[in-house]
Amino acid sequence: MTTQEIADKLVSYCRNGQEAKAYEELYSPNITSVEMQEPMKEVHGFEGIQKKGQWWEENFEVHGTKVSEPLVADNHFTVRFWMDTTHKPSGYRSQMNELAVYQVKDGKIWREQFFYDVEA
Repeated sequence: MTTQEIADKLVSYCRNGQEAKAYEELYSPNITSVEMQEPMKEVHGFEGIQKKGQWWEENFEVHGTKVSEPLVADNHFTVRFWMDTTHKPSGYRSQMNELAVYQVKDGKIWREQFFYDVEA
């Protein structure tokens, strides 16, 4: 698959709540995922992605999301996510924009990094 095909499939899966399918089909077993802050600042492999997903589900209720079209440049692409969430432990509801940058290697996503405002 080309980078454009991978990007298009990822966007489609995210828009349809099929992130697990995206991980199975599009991600390298050697994936590195990087966030702006702890507790999941950097995770590796499918096990790390799974733990990150569990942490997210335990801590956030998602009320709505929007996913942009991908922008592709060589073996990289970016997608903008908008989310309306409630932090379960505090009950604080907020909306956020997140820019995700993905790197493709050997036909799979092998690195993803997320950029967003971090409240002090």
